[in-house]
Amino acid sequence: MDKTYFATMLVHSGYAHAMVSGVNHTTAETIRPALQIIKTKPGVSLVSSVFLMCLDTQVLVFGDCAIIPNPSPKELAEIAITSAQSAKQFNIAPKVALLSYATGNSAQGEMIDKINEAREIAQRLDPQLEIDGPLQFDASIDKSVAKKKMPNSQVAGQASVFIFPDLNAGNIAYKAVQRSAKAVAIGPILQGLNKPINDLSRGALVEDIINTVLISALQAQD
Repeated sequence: MDKTYFATMLVHSGYAHAMVSGVNHTTAETIRPALQIIKTKPGVSLVSSVFLMCLDTQVLVFGDCAIIPNPSPKELAEIAITSAQSAKQFNIAPKVALLSYATGNSAQGEMIDKINEAREIAQRLDPQLEIDGPLQFDASIDKSVAKKKMPNSQVAGQASVFIFPDLNAGNIAYKAVQRSAKAVAIGPILQGLNKPINDLSRGALVEDIINTVLISALQAQD
């Protein structure tokens, strides 16, 4: 029997509380049995991911950097909501920034329309969610920039959850922060499934494996 299917069945049956895979398996090989056996949570239509970016003074949540190549506005809204839920799970107060190349109404175009629609959908699905966008990264994290570009935003300048418009942007960004800022990147942490199933890069180091196992254990306690 395929090892990922066997391990997924152990989690489904309650003999294991979580599964970590990926060093010797592709992301597709990890997720496929999870979708077929574990399935998504009620009200959740897709599996996405977040990275916990551990910096010297704070932990940021980046999503989705590993799963959905080019999310639709509805999918982007769902990624934002589930990423905020993941942030809460790790005691991070979620203030969600929908990232873009422009802030507010400073630009127009298809990508800006996509971000605006995603924000509106997310606000409709979860009225309590603190979310704003489109926001450039500097406006989302730097209060001095936010004061100039989005002075009335409750998220700009203090975001903790950063939602990238597509997989290109997300994957490049997390690796850039990981390498350039010496951040510890924990993930990808899969979200939206009924039970914890997490993926690893096939280039994962021992430290990466340990961190993901610990995160999976925390998820299992939820």
